[in-house]
Amino acid sequence: MSTRHISRAGTSLLRRLREPAPPQPERCEFCGRDLPPGHRHLVDTEERALTCACTACGLLFQQAGAAGGRYRSVPDRYLTDPDRVLDERAWSVLGIPVGTAFLFRNARLERLVALYPGPAGATEAELDDAAWQGALGDSRLAAALEPDVEALLLRRTGHRVECYLVPIDVCYELVGRLRLCWHGFDGGAEARAELDSFFARLADRARDLPAEVVA
Repeated sequence: MSTRHISRAGTSLLRRLREPAPPQPERCEFCGRDLPPGHRHLVDTEERALTCACTACGLLFQQAGAAGGRYRSVPDRYLTDPDRVLDERAWSVLGIPVGTAFLFRNARLERLVALYPGPAGATEAELDDAAWQGALGDSRLAAALEPDVEALLLRRTGHRVECYLVPIDVCYELVGRLRLCWHGFDGGAEARAELDSFFARLADRARDLPAEVVA
């Protein structure tokens, strides 16, 4: 091989090393099919984990989950309750040590679970049942919550607490986004900006809780 060819080959190799590799498509964890962005997820209730699924497998396991199977399909609803405004007192009653958290009912453990984002991912916080009842037990959003697959996503801003009922995978998406840009003890300016943007999108997407859903 001539010196010119070696030089060209080396330049090409360096270019490939410097340029980021294109992201690999996610695959259905049941049939192996490539998945598009925004694909659906299932909750593995035994492993407490999210599973990627194509539409066909998602529908199949959704039917099995309705019959008490291991996997449950994650819904796609975003709800808020304009008639139930949470304040700083409710947040104090919950005893969560940070300003953002999500809560869901774990059917297998038969209890509520509270998690909050941080530099290491999602951290579980102890949640006293009496505190939950005092802060959110009588709320219509809490009554509408589907175990394992939906969560109440809360954020304290000043004296007010934002509260949305969201798909559980949205909460873990937020955890991942914040982990990527987290700096210092409290996340830093970039994490706060990401949090503001995320909740702004939630506010645009959320719909008022239907009147027929009762607590």
